[in-house]
Amino acid sequence: MPKTRKRKVPITGVSSTSNATSSKPKSSRAVIRGFHVLLKQQAQLQKVIVDDISKKTELADIEREIEELGGLESYQRMSAIGQGTDRGGGSEKILIRWLKDKELHKPEKKLRLLEVGALKPDNYADCSSWIKATPIDLNSQHPSIMEQDFLLLDHKQNRENWDIISLSLVLNFVPEPLNRGEFSSLSFLAVIVISCSYDTGRMLRLSYDFLVGGGHLFVALPLSCLSNSRYLNFDFFSDLMEILGFSERQRHWRKGGKMVYYLFQKRVDARMESITVPDRFSKKTILRQGNRNNFSIIL
Repeated sequence: MPKTRKRKVPITGVSSTSNATSSKPKSSRAVIRGFHVLLKQQAQLQKVIVDDISKKTELADIEREIEELGGLESYQRMSAIGQGTDRGGGSEKILIRWLKDKELHKPEKKLRLLEVGALKPDNYADCSSWIKATPIDLNSQHPSIMEQDFLLLDHKQNRENWDIISLSLVLNFVPEPLNRGEFSSLSFLAVIVISCSYDTGRMLRLSYDFLVGGGHLFVALPLSCLSNSRYLNFDFFSDLMEILGFSERQRHWRKGGKMVYYLFQKRVDARMESITVPDRFSKKTILRQGNRNNFSIIL
C-alpha cells in the first residue's frame, strides 16, 4: 500500500488564514516576508524542475501557498498599504524633494516621468503642474496604471523620451530570463535576497537610453542590497553606475533603516555604444564573506 503523502508545513511561517487585508504594520510585513520566501523558492525550482517529479510536487506546494496568501495582488496591496501617509508615505516624497532642491519644478516645461512598478496611480498628483507622470506595472491594479513590462517597451519610441525614470523597489523585482526569451516568476527581496543579473543590468542600460541628456534616474532599494550583499556595496554600485553613464547626485539612507535612495544624472558625454565593461562588472565578484545575501547586478 503506497504511503500517504504528508503535506509539508508552510515554509513561510505565515498562516493561510492570516488577515491579508490588515493594515497593521506587523501583519503586512508578515505577508510580504512570506511572499519573499515563497517566490525565491519558486524561481529556484522553475530553473531546475525539468522532469524531476519530486521538484514538480514541491513547486506545486509552493504555488498553492502563494495562492493561499492571496497571490501577487495581495503582495501589492500590502506594499501599497506600506506607502500610506500613516506610514510616512512612499519614496516619491524623496524624489520630489530632490527635484525641488534642484529647482526643476517649472510649470512652463513639465518633466516627463516614467514611474516603473507603480502601485498607486496618483503618487505625483500634487505635482501635476510640473510633472507629467506615466505609471506602469507588470500587474496593474488600477486602470490608470498601464500594464507594461519595462524591459519590453519599444526602444525606438522611448529613446531619449523621458526626463525622469523612477525605479523604486524595481531592481530587486526583475523577471528572470528563460531559454526562449520568455520570463519566469518575479524575484522579491527583503530579508532573503536572490541574485538578479542580466535583466537588472539591461534595465539600467535601457534607463540610460530612455532618458534625455542630463535626465535623472531615481533608484530605491532595500538597504540590505548594498549593506549586506556578498557581491555589492555602496562604492561598487556607484562605480557600476558610472560605467553605465550616470553620475551620482544624491544618496540617502540611515543606520538601522530599511531603504537606500539614489538620484543619478545621465552624463551627456557618455557613449554607451563604445562602453568597455571592466571584468569585475561582467561577472559576480565576491566582495565580502560571511552570512550575506546574494543580490548582484551584472553588466
